[in-house]
Amino acid sequence: MNQFFSNKKLIILLVSVIVCLGLIAFSITGNGKTPVVQKFTNDITAITGRVLAKPTNAVVNFIEAVDDLKNTYKENQLLKSKIDRLYETEVELSDLKQDNQKMKEQLELQDTLSNYQKINGTVISRNPDNWIDQVVVDRGSQSGITIGLSVMADNGLIGRVIEVSPTSSKVQLITTLDQNNNRVAASVSSEEGFVHGVINGYDAETNRLIMKQITTDVTLKTGDQVMTSGLGGVSPSSLLIGTVDEVKLDAHGLSQEAYVTPASDLNDIRYVTFIQRTAESGE
Repeated sequence: MNQFFSNKKLIILLVSVIVCLGLIAFSITGNGKTPVVQKFTNDITAITGRVLAKPTNAVVNFIEAVDDLKNTYKENQLLKSKIDRLYETEVELSDLKQDNQKMKEQLELQDTLSNYQKINGTVISRNPDNWIDQVVVDRGSQSGITIGLSVMADNGLIGRVIEVSPTSSKVQLITTLDQNNNRVAASVSSEEGFVHGVINGYDAETNRLIMKQITTDVTLKTGDQVMTSGLGGVSPSSLLIGTVDEVKLDAHGLSQEAYVTPASDLNDIRYVTFIQRTAESGE
């Protein structure tokens, strides 16, 4: 026994075992608090979780952001497509309204031309480079169209036929700059009676026709109606051309010039009416 207590190493080992067993027993039984070992393990787990969670969350957030971006792009494309269709519908609706208005004006024109032989047609082409010069209409010799026929649109004269094929015809507009084809014998209905002259010019800046060779003995007023006189031997008489907008002396001061606002919208010609000259309407 004395040898046992004299062996210090053995005593230290025994004490250590007793202390360890006591700690283990304390950890197991405890006093309601979290065991030290468990607390240490929990802390290590929490730290590791936080370290790993940051890059994981970043990847998840990036994937979600990409998905949101894709969805937003698809929604924007769908919205853009709807807006484009809506715009196209509005343009078509506006064009239909204008087309209906032109047809209505053409029908009203028919009522005012009851004393003339008429042939209706539709403009099928117009050269953008020569917009004020000519139009092509879907009526030709098979429909009774001949060279020289006067042509009206809306409420006024727009020109005359210069070429004819079996199924179409070319109309020279009164706005043309061709001095050989833009002459129209005209008359003004004024307070002093009818005043004769010739439509022979076009002011593109103001969109007005120019009536020349008007005597200085009469006074014309703004709003006076300008019509075909029938004296040229081509156009029937009394076809409306437009109204007087301005009157002034010519460059030589020998005659008057009247600037005439066309009765027809010469920039937007869709439907036309060919007027056939007859013995009753010619002179």
